Amino acid sequence: MVFENSDKKLVDKHKSDATPDSSIKYEILKHSLNSELSCVSAFLIAKRCNVSPCKVGMIANLINCRLVKCRMGLFGYKPDKKIVIPVKTTNQNIKNTITNNLVKGKLACEIAWGIASFFKVNKMTVSGICEDMNIKINKCQLGAF
Repeated sequence: MVFENSDKKLVDKHKSDATPDSSIKYEILKHSLNSELSCVSAFLIAKRCNVSPCKVGMIANLINCRLVKCRMGLFGYKPDKKIVIPVKTTNQNIKNTITNNLVKGKLACEIAWGIASFFKVNKMTVSGICEDMNIKINKCQLGAF
């Protein structure tokens, strides 16, 4: 994962001809601290600028701004990178919904958010249940993983 390798620039993840949109770049710089942009702020910027969260993530990478504090608890926390912990649940409906939405044994971030919303639980609860079920979450909406 690029975010763990301080020797490699984040911009290296994208095509050499990729250039950041100036208005989105401005918003990122305005909402970042020490070249770090939180997941919450990235989504607010995406909504404000009417672009996809992935576009905000790409531009953050292009200007070497790290994405941090994933709302699923999967990356961007110090000192251990992730803070999600396994969550045991007796709610078989949540487990079944997670299982029914797996693609190649993994759950997409956006689907995990949808499950959290549907069952009215915290996003980190869903990622914790996935941890307990040994299910990896993939396809970060910001493009971080």
